[in-house]
Amino acid sequence: MSKVFEHSKPMRSGHTNTETFTLQVSDLSVQVVKKPIKNLHLGVYPPTGWVRVAAPLRLSEEAIRAAVLSRLIWIRKQQRKFLGQERISPREYVSGESHYYLGRRYRLRIHSTTQAGRIELSHAHFIDLHCRQGASKDHKERLVQAWHRQSLQDRIPELIAQYEPMLRVKVVEWGIKRMKTRWGTCNIRAKRIWLNLDLAQYPEPCLEYVVVHEMTHLLERLHNDRFKGILDRVMPHWRQVKDTLKEGLPLALPESEDENE
Repeated sequence: MSKVFEHSKPMRSGHTNTETFTLQVSDLSVQVVKKPIKNLHLGVYPPTGWVRVAAPLRLSEEAIRAAVLSRLIWIRKQQRKFLGQERISPREYVSGESHYYLGRRYRLRIHSTTQAGRIELSHAHFIDLHCRQGASKDHKERLVQAWHRQSLQDRIPELIAQYEPMLRVKVVEWGIKRMKTRWGTCNIRAKRIWLNLDLAQYPEPCLEYVVVHEMTHLLERLHNDRFKGILDRVMPHWRQVKDTLKEGLPLALPESEDENE
């Protein structure tokens, strides 16, 4: 999972439907999603620095084009950052590959077994994946993802229980899934939070920060001064942890992932 750069400009919201299209701005192909929101959000995403705009429905194409052009220097800067980063090639799940877990880099070792597939951290430098001989890449990937999911499932309840009394909120439901552009989401009405599966690859405080961040949305929807003040109170070091997430792991090439709007 890699970092995302975002820039916002206040706008007004419109109607209730959603429209998606591609807008050519200079030499950029910009993905535009028009939906009932108040602000225009512009994001630059890995691995190549592709550009996405979420815009209020009432905003015209020319207004969106002007907004992108006004941020063109900023967009180029973020794209250069992505292009300058080391990249991990698509995972083949073979012995010797680099994989990340809790912020540490490990080498993958594949072992044949006639028993059920499993993963072990049997050495400080290796992730040992035990599977049937000839197992497909997809099967090995599912084993790794299931291992990551279990790691998060073991840690999330304790974090929620720790911060519920501090924030004076109640999380009714939580879940884990892969997300393309977000670390987590919060459904305020349902009091439900989702966490990105890729957080299992990051240092432990990163999961704590995202859990607290999403729980804070149960008190404040916007990322305003009140929101930041709540984070300052319950997790004073949140900015340093956020910087760790922004730095990211070496970028992976695009994969098919869920995206929660």
